[in-house]
Amino acid sequence: MNTLKYLAGYPEHIQAQAGELAQSGRLGDYLQRKYPNRHRVQNDKALYDYVMALKNQYLRKTPPLSRVHFDSKINVLKQALGMHTYQSRVQGAKLKAHNSITIAALFKEAPEEFLKMIVAHELAHFREKEHNKAFYQLCCHMEPDYHQLELDTRLWLVWRDLQKDG
Repeated sequence: MNTLKYLAGYPEHIQAQAGELAQSGRLGDYLQRKYPNRHRVQNDKALYDYVMALKNQYLRKTPPLSRVHFDSKINVLKQALGMHTYQSRVQGAKLKAHNSITIAALFKEAPEEFLKMIVAHELAHFREKEHNKAFYQLCCHMEPDYHQLELDTRLWLVWRDLQKDG
């Protein structure tokens, strides 16, 4: 089943359960029951405020964010739900950092839990560059249900694809 491309890294039993939910038409019901409300962050200014609130709560000592925005060009198929960028530039005698976070625009329609999971992931990259144990510990510190939310976000992407195809 090609729609399970978002779950490629998960164990076979999880993929099988997801495939069964998708084929039986119950995936949307499962997600709607578990996440009934869509978030209200609908523009770049609101997203910046949302990200800064999380950053200030959990990562006060990291460099400031220069830009936070939604982008309709992020390719979710290549496993990018959001992106972080960081640049260091020498300006005179000082080293200036430029940090930004970009979130795929399709997440304007997502439940807040999914948005928070993606933001936590991207913020964690400012402290831990690689996807290692420390990185995932930081993600779980900011969002205790991080791993379940990541799976459910991928299930939501599967469901969206099924809606487009159906």
